[in-house]
Amino acid sequence: TYKGEPVRATAVEAVGAMQVLLRDAIHPNLVQTREGTPAFIHGGPFANIAQGTNTAIATRMALKLADYVVTEAGFATDLGAEKFFDIKCRIAGLKPAAVVIVATAKAVAWHGGGGARGGLGNLLKHIENVRLFGLEPVVALNRFDDDTPAELRKIVNFCAKHGVEAVVAEHYAKGGAGATGLADAVDRAIQKNRRRKFRFLYPLEASLEAKIEKLAREVYGADGVD
Repeated sequence: TYKGEPVRATAVEAVGAMQVLLRDAIHPNLVQTREGTPAFIHGGPFANIAQGTNTAIATRMALKLADYVVTEAGFATDLGAEKFFDIKCRIAGLKPAAVVIVATAKAVAWHGGGGARGGLGNLLKHIENVRLFGLEPVVALNRFDDDTPAELRKIVNFCAKHGVEAVVAEHYAKGGAGATGLADAVDRAIQKNRRRKFRFLYPLEASLEAKIEKLAREVYGADGVD
């Protein structure tokens, strides 16, 4: 209120309606893709204001029902994946089998100011960030109609040079048929990561200052924190 007092549900006679809405809110919502693949929608706040992932409940339930579970950690590897690994995976007891970095030719170009080299260095940093956690990523290169073969080939070759498989994905235009190559690459990454040990970036017992310093230096590439 204008007097700084909280407005309670009882004041607006909303208690009953809220109880009905929230009664089953703890349960994930089952939906399906246009091709009939089951999917859960549950939580998922943006990574710039929270952890940027769906709920642990939804992921655990999916793992009990399917052989492969794909979930998203939005906002790149720094703001998104790091929180997914260090917060959600740690608390929920999850160990990722593979990591997919989603990129586009346009993003690679403009993240580097549109120069000849473009933002390949930025893409490499995200690859390196995944490796901080002991995993090898796959790069999914989402194709747009006006992407040239040369642009796509440059990125694929750059990733190969740094030991990462990059695959051109066309599922936006072709549905599942446009992502079979990506699915095969993810399966290969799963086999590769079985020989690797997933790790967190910092121990929970570290001080807050030490955690922030490590994140700033290793994930964000800062010189330090004042």
